[in-house]
Amino acid sequence: MFGIVRPCAHRLSEGLRTEWMAHLCGLCLALRADHGQFARVVTNYDGLIVSVLTEAQVERTADRRRTAGPCPLRSMRTAPVARGEGARLAAAVSLVLASAKVRDHVADRDGLLKRRPVAAAARRVAAGWDRAGARTGAELGFDTAVLVDAVDRQTGIESLAGPGSSLLTVTEPTETATAAAFAHTAVLAGRPGNAAPLAEAGRLFGRLAHLLDAVEDQETDAASGAWNPLTATGTPLTEARRLCDDALHGVRLALADAEFTDGTLAHVLLVHELRRSVDRAFGSTGCAHGTDGQPAGSFGPAPGNPYAPGPGGPPGPPPEPPRNRRGLIAGCLVWAGLACTCQLCCAGTFHDPWSGQPREGLCHKGDCCEGCCEGCDCCGNCCGCCGDGGCDCGCDC
Repeated sequence: MFGIVRPCAHRLSEGLRTEWMAHLCGLCLALRADHGQFARVVTNYDGLIVSVLTEAQVERTADRRRTAGPCPLRSMRTAPVARGEGARLAAAVSLVLASAKVRDHVADRDGLLKRRPVAAAARRVAAGWDRAGARTGAELGFDTAVLVDAVDRQTGIESLAGPGSSLLTVTEPTETATAAAFAHTAVLAGRPGNAAPLAEAGRLFGRLAHLLDAVEDQETDAASGAWNPLTATGTPLTEARRLCDDALHGVRLALADAEFTDGTLAHVLLVHELRRSVDRAFGSTGCAHGTDGQPAGSFGPAPGNPYAPGPGGPPGPPPEPPRNRRGLIAGCLVWAGLACTCQLCCAGTFHDPWSGQPREGLCHKGDCCEGCCEGCDCCGNCCGCCGDGGCDCGCDC
């Protein structure tokens, strides 16, 4: 999964974490329902924001959630997932933008895509995603041609960019694409007055996505000889950071101008978590995941027999009956899903892949909540960020 807004679960309250996962799983299942199993590979963290924004503008009803079956990424548990037009729009946008990403890698001849047969196959896959996204978009009244046009213009703009060129000229196609996607959530929600502010939020979000991708890839692009907007235009990191900070401020102001039924999750993702993404890309802060603070026995019981009698004391209670355990291979698959989605380190609690017993993640003591209150001072400490791991108070900062 790719994307710039990748919140660690320990920073979201339990309610917001459930909502975030509902939209992530809803996007994944919408891709499967409309476009088949293989399309699920384009599931990404930024795409779900389209689903979040759509739902934030409408009244919550029971039919906006359904119970999905067990999934390895959820430790083989069922869960409520988002459904409806927001999830389908997110799926259509994700397909078209993933297609653009594939074509970009083909153009840069990255990795195996240097080989012509592989590159040709990748182009066919990208073209199929374009058509699939266009079909779903048309059913929702969204013309994905604006996304495809933006992608097509990107190559020409990059070929003309050089030292001294404006970096914002290079990011314009991405800004146009994301502005259109964000604005259409207002159409789906029946809130035409929100179209303009959400288009502005989307435009600046697209700018951030393009800039942060350039910052994170600059060293590897230089090593491989790939085109990078910062290097090509001679833009220093200090200027890129200034542009990012301006965009963050603009997103916050644009969201304040929109009317939401419940914009809490959208606010957390597009204000607090988006700022963390910028800090992460520029190396300002980081999530202190690690094993130094791991408690003894956090992934299993303490050694020894917990029911052994103490010195001179009566025997303890009988051991619990054995649980049905997964086999080695099935447990490893579930473990891989937990690891890939950071649930082992920062979900607070998770179920052991083999025994099914509840376990505590590496961050359960709050060691990686360092700095988690940053950006929440404007809430008047009403949400107790460091206490419950997230801002769930509806503050409008």
